[in-house]
Amino acid sequence: MRLSSFLIPTLSFAAAAGLSLIAAGFAVTAVERGSEREVRRSLDVAGLHWAEVTADGLRVTLQGTAPDEATRFAAISLAGSIVDAARVIDDITVPPSDGLAPPRFSAEILRNDRGISISGLIPLSASRETLVGQLDRIAEDNNKKVADLLETADYPLPDGWDPALKFAVAALELLPRSKISVEAGAVSVTAIADSTEERDSFERQLSRMAPPQIRLSLDIAAPRPVITPFTLRFLISESGARFDACSAEDEESRARILSAARAAGLEGEADCVIGMGVPSPTWADAAELSIQSLAELGQGSVTIANADITLVAAEGTPEAQFDTVVGELETALPQVFALHAVLPMPETDAAAGPPEFTATLSPEGQVQLRGRITDAATRTIADSYAKARFGSDSVYTAARVAEGLPADWPVRVLAGLEALSYLERGAVSVTPEDLTLRGMSYRKDASSEIAKFLSAKLGEAEDYELDITYEEPPAPKDQPMAPELCQAALTSVQLENGKITFEPGSATVEAGSNVIIDKIAAILEKCGPIRLEIQGHTDSQGREEMNQNLSQARAQSVLNELRARRILTSTYIARGFGESSPIASNDTEEGREANRRIDFRLLLPTTGESEESTLDSAAAPVEETTAEAKAPAAEGETETQAETQAEDAEGDDAQAADTETGDTEQETSGQ
Repeated sequence: MRLSSFLIPTLSFAAAAGLSLIAAGFAVTAVERGSEREVRRSLDVAGLHWAEVTADGLRVTLQGTAPDEATRFAAISLAGSIVDAARVIDDITVPPSDGLAPPRFSAEILRNDRGISISGLIPLSASRETLVGQLDRIAEDNNKKVADLLETADYPLPDGWDPALKFAVAALELLPRSKISVEAGAVSVTAIADSTEERDSFERQLSRMAPPQIRLSLDIAAPRPVITPFTLRFLISESGARFDACSAEDEESRARILSAARAAGLEGEADCVIGMGVPSPTWADAAELSIQSLAELGQGSVTIANADITLVAAEGTPEAQFDTVVGELETALPQVFALHAVLPMPETDAAAGPPEFTATLSPEGQVQLRGRITDAATRTIADSYAKARFGSDSVYTAARVAEGLPADWPVRVLAGLEALSYLERGAVSVTPEDLTLRGMSYRKDASSEIAKFLSAKLGEAEDYELDITYEEPPAPKDQPMAPELCQAALTSVQLENGKITFEPGSATVEAGSNVIIDKIAAILEKCGPIRLEIQGHTDSQGREEMNQNLSQARAQSVLNELRARRILTSTYIARGFGESSPIASNDTEEGREANRRIDFRLLLPTTGESEESTLDSAAAPVEETTAEAKAPAAEGETETQAETQAEDAEGDDAQAADTETGDTEQETSGQ
């Protein structure tokens, strides 16, 4: 029996539908498993291990107990980033909250001459009215008011709150200028006392009053006393060193002053009063320098009252030592301080020697100014003048101001410094009677020049003494290298580093040869103004005239490279020899490579009578070569390039050919 034509399509459609349903079931299962696997892996990576994932068709259900709402939201958001957020079903539970945590209670109480203020947050059960009443009582005792800025919150009293608040009120009653911060179990006190003694008393009382369970922090300051005048007096005698008075502006200043005093011989306990009123921030510098200067004198006293310093040396101190120490101290003191130095003279000592000013010039160029000067302005002028003549970093001034010097003393001092500048080393001494200059000069006429100068400045009637010796000046350190050394250096540079090479069939120097040319340029900088011939050579490949042009262009390129390195090339010429001077056989590649080279030839003048120059003889072949530059280029070469380079060479060679000399040639060849 045959199936009807209607039944066959119906069965086909039914079979296809069944297969589709089976395929769809497999597809849904695959999507479920894939979604579930990816979401679970992402949650595990994020540390959300409490979350369970169940996939049902396209839906992804999250289950489990989250620690809090934020964590629950994070899990849902992460799942929504893996699958469509619309497919995520939230079935996560969150445990109920235990309630809000109590706030941090604290109060700050301020007391000053205006009254008392209190602010902060305190528990409602802390009896705000009682606290404000206690503060009112303290304020009324001083005819002041209380500013109540408190807020309250209905939470239980934290542990330690009551004893902390009671201690704060007691401390406030004790301290008229204070700030007290209160927390549960902790009190911080900041206050000002009228003196260090009162500060110590406050600290002792508060420490005894504080309950043992309270953490107490104390910061009580005592203002520094005002010291006027700000005074320091330090003495050194046969019995030792001591302070009669010592003032300092802070702990660091006190430490520096005491350290300087101990270095000067102070023993035992000593202290400096720290106070306000210091005349300058450089007080410690001035005190240190003054104490050190007194120690150099050995005995005496130094007194500093504000910015005035008085240094008194012991009787019998050598005058030269006194002058040196005082001069150095005057130079080193900060500008605000003024020094008055006293050297007591014995009554029987009518004259300890004439006043003197000296300036010494060392072989290294260092200048020292010592002795006496009329006033501070003259000392500044002498110092500036010496720095202008000898260099600002080479002058050390230790001259001191003294009274009773001749009226022409400044003129004699400046004239002596000017005369000293004629010398390489020496010293000048100025006294009321004469001026003495001794030393050495590289100038043979130094004595006569100095004599003329001093006569013009001091007058011919003035007496001065000169003792000047002459020495040959040393050879300059930067003199040019000897020609023989240049010859040897240029010979070896290409042998050691490789020869100068060019691009094939071109006069362009290869980039790799820049290092060699740099070294050649460095040698030529040391050689000074020498006459140099740069020679270009080729192998025998190609036409002879084009090899000639190419060698000329390559020599000119090397000359241009030296010019680019700022080498003075006015006495240099570039000359091409083509294939005419081989140094190896042109039958092998090795030989041809050796023949393609750049040589450097020094042209040294001779003492012969001939006026013909090597450069003159070199000019003619160059002119012939450049005249032939228009010949067709050899194979592989560019005619236009060869013509241009040959024309450039023609001008340089023709100019060098006019140079007058009779030369002998020494060749330096770089293979």
